[in-house]
This record gives sequence, structure tokens and C-alpha cells, in this order.
Amino acid sequence: MEIVDKIKPFLLVEHDSGSMSLILTVGAYKHEIFETRADEGFEGNGYDWGSLAAVFLTEKMPQLIDRIHFDPEGDMFCAYSDDREALELFTLGFKDACEDAATIVDLFSRAELD
Repeated sequence: MEIVDKIKPFLLVEHDSGSMSLILTVGAYKHEIFETRADEGFEGNGYDWGSLAAVFLTEKMPQLIDRIHFDPEGDMFCAYSDDREALELFTLGFKDACEDAATIVDLFSRAELD
């Protein structure tokens, strides 16, 4: 199975510069996780995804912290890197974490509102 299929609904986008971005249009995927902390102001927007991804990166893949960067918007989560291999590794790990209910809820419990 290709990485494209493994990471849906996330998308990897290659840029002419050689860098690569991970994109998620927010709203439907895993929205129920963000609803658990709606009273704190979480909406499931791109910034909330960025906070969740930052906790994942710090705790699960600290070796990639200097190579993965975030640039979320209101309706979109975006991570990017000049290191394709690092971004693919992050992407696969983050998607696996999102698909494991206990892991993602645990990580989200430490996400901070942006």
C-alpha cells in the first residue's frame, strides 16, 4: 500500500523548492476528539490540529523536532519540511496515533489552545 493510501484523509504535497507539506482540511476527520474539550475553546480547527501534532512530535518523535514545522490556518492543518523522509516518518506516525483512540485522546489531553 502506498503512503498516499495509508495517510488518508491527510495529503502530502511536493513543492518545486524540494520541500514537502502535509495537509489536512479540517472539520470531519476525528472531530469527536476536539469536541471533548469544546468547553475549553477547542473547535477542531487547523490551530487545534497544530497543537495536537506538536504534542505528538514532542513526545513521540523528538528526534524530528528540528525538521518538522507547522503552519496551520483556520480551516487547514499544515506541517512542512525540507526533509522528505522526516515528514513521511512524522506523517505515518501521526496518522497511526490518530487511528489509536487511547493514544490520540491521551496526547490531546496535553494539547494547548493556540
